[in-house]
Amino acid sequence: MTAARHIIALLKSHIAGDEQQFLSVAMQVAALEARQGHGKLAQELRDLIDAAKVRPSAVERRPGGPVPLVQPKGELANLLSVRYSDVRLNSMVLTDGVERRLRRTLLEQTQQERLRAHGLVPRRKLLLVGPPGAGKTMTAAALAGELRLPLFTVVLDGLISKFMGDTAGKLRLVFEAMAATRGVYFFDEFDALGARRTTENDVGEIRRVLNSFLQFLEQDDSQGLIVAATNHADLLDRALFRRFDDVLEYTLPDATLIERLLKARLAAFTVDWIDWKAVAEAAVGLSHAESTRAADEAAKAAVLDGGITITTEALLAAIAERRATTE
Repeated sequence: MTAARHIIALLKSHIAGDEQQFLSVAMQVAALEARQGHGKLAQELRDLIDAAKVRPSAVERRPGGPVPLVQPKGELANLLSVRYSDVRLNSMVLTDGVERRLRRTLLEQTQQERLRAHGLVPRRKLLLVGPPGAGKTMTAAALAGELRLPLFTVVLDGLISKFMGDTAGKLRLVFEAMAATRGVYFFDEFDALGARRTTENDVGEIRRVLNSFLQFLEQDDSQGLIVAATNHADLLDRALFRRFDDVLEYTLPDATLIERLLKARLAAFTVDWIDWKAVAEAAVGLSHAESTRAADEAAKAAVLDGGITITTEALLAAIAERRATTE
């Protein structure tokens, strides 16, 4: 094998994440150098290979071959948290419109090579807007879970700095990480970064941060997903909306959606005698998260009472308790 072919083989094994093949090719390179009389170089290569074999793996792998999970290091460790997600879209109760658009994004992501072959670009920049507890954070986790990608959550406390210019520099690090590692990058409470430029803040750090973000977002052509979420769409600068491929609006669930949500959450329990209409109507005005908590409270009460039967009264009581905590 020629030196050029060795390089190609090394790159292919690296891209495939095949460490054993990578080390095997490296050993072939060491043997070739030894045959050519380069004993010192050959020994150095063998020492490096031996060190690579005994060190702990730099990545964690899960069955089925998802993208390797690499923990952020250095300054990035203060800007990004990373995990794998087990959430799937089927576990969420969404409006038909939101679910349809999310599944379209997933399809385009899984078929992106076909699209790019025809000069088309898959959706990969999503803005989620809606009230707290409506499912925006869970959506980011579901996208990561469906695509078997790491979920990188941007840590705003580490990103936003009181020192002029620091935040834009940290944003650059985050976007450089996107280019280096494919994943779902989640900007929660996005209005902290994308606040509308006004006469009060137009000369301050907010304007510089927003301009930097707009520039990075416009120029980004990495392979992962960028998901931003906000509870306050009215605070966002209008220039942001056209930078995203899709803007998904989340709302508080209506009675029909609440009934679906509660039934799904309590699928493992006996619910044959529940007056679903009364329960769902009582929960109107609660978020997805609060309705889910009400179901969980009723379920825990049943288990601690020695059974698995959920009653209408127990659910109504749990809903009333959740409503009292949110008012």
